Amino acid sequence: MRAIFGVLSLLLVMAVVGLLVKKQLASTQQAIPTRTLPALATSAPTSSGAESTPAKPVGTVQAQSQQIQQQYKQAIDAAMQQARPVPDEK
Repeated sequence: MRAIFGVLSLLLVMAVVGLLVKKQLASTQQAIPTRTLPALATSAPTSSGAESTPAKPVGTVQAQSQQIQQQYKQAIDAAMQQARPVPDEK
């Protein structure tokens, strides 16, 4: 009898964990909205007198990924170069 309750409780725990994992994975796999370019302002010029143009994407996804990685490494290196404040000892 004790073994039956142990197996049933284990199955119940596994079902709960499975549902939580499924819910967590579903929330992380949502569709990422695509980037849309802003419309050209052809009817009204900007304050400088020139029309605004949309920004063009730079490079491929791989190039953008490498650029982000490089920026992250530079930020970490800059943070590591800063001197740590020394507390005053009395």
